[in-house]
Amino acid sequence: MKNAKPIAADTAHHVHATGHVHSHEGHEAHDAHDHAHATPASAEAALALAEEYCRERGEKLTPIRRKVLELLLTSGRATKAYSLLDDMRQIHPGSAPPTVYRALDFLLSAGLVHKIESINAFAVCHDLTQCQHGILVVCQQCGNVTELHQPALREALVAQIENAGYRLAGDGIELKGLCSACQAAQAAGS
Repeated sequence: MKNAKPIAADTAHHVHATGHVHSHEGHEAHDAHDHAHATPASAEAALALAEEYCRERGEKLTPIRRKVLELLLTSGRATKAYSLLDDMRQIHPGSAPPTVYRALDFLLSAGLVHKIESINAFAVCHDLTQCQHGILVVCQQCGNVTELHQPALREALVAQIENAGYRLAGDGIELKGLCSACQAAQAAGS
């Protein structure tokens, strides 16, 4: 199976629902999704998709929820709630912590974002309408998040956890690491 890595400039690409670029080199292309910055056009397309998804579920993507999702889309990495609050205050000066936390709670329950427990931050799901709770790899230095969608690997890992007498407390499985960009920066600084 293909390992998660940045997408080379010479491969065929498409913009996914969240505005992230993904390679199409075969069936394994959806195994890894790097949370890169969304362009304004791709962020708009992702927001429209999220609005439609919420409508189909009988829910509403309110202007505040939409803005928090947009901020996460354009950040391109896991973002802490208070950073989102700071960004919201630049747009809506009266924003308070409960405003952002309520929006994040909704986005989490709708499956539009992930909470990255290891760094207490939030990131947009690679596919706004079909989150499958893959394995998240989190860069401990820059906060970049990559989703690995390899159901067999996840099932084997969950089976091993259960065989050890544990039960997962949630759907998320996080691995900590150092992304290739941070590794390169670290090597250049050595």
